[in-house]
Amino acid sequence: MFDLFNKNNEKEKDNNLFTNIGALLIHVAKIDENYSEKEKEIIKKTLLQLGLSSEDLDKVFKKSEEIEKNSNQILEFTKEVKNKDEEFKIKIVEALWKIIYADNVSDIYEMSLMRRLTGLLYLDTKIVGDIKEKIKKSFVK
Repeated sequence: MFDLFNKNNEKEKDNNLFTNIGALLIHVAKIDENYSEKEKEIIKKTLLQLGLSSEDLDKVFKKSEEIEKNSNQILEFTKEVKNKDEEFKIKIVEALWKIIYADNVSDIYEMSLMRRLTGLLYLDTKIVGDIKEKIKKSFVK
């Protein structure tokens, strides 16, 4: 009985993490005031790659949109992520750059937000810059 309770508790905790990650990704997608279907697909694909089950995807995505809409700061979205290992955070940063370059351009608001996120996630600026260049080359033609 306790094992079942613990499994449900773990799943809920994981879904909260994915909800916050989704909200962060959505926030970045909306910052240029052009929240596209392409960006939504990148977000959903990222959540699945990070370990969210496909059966929970729609529920978590909708909750992420709701949380992002009702929030005025990104600190709550990064609180749990900053304690994850570097590999996990790098996957998120890759998704963030994919979202930014989904429309083939980046603006000053997106760049400013990425600088803030680099600090909030405790990532080296060189690593984030390398990821940016890799993603930029694959997206911008």
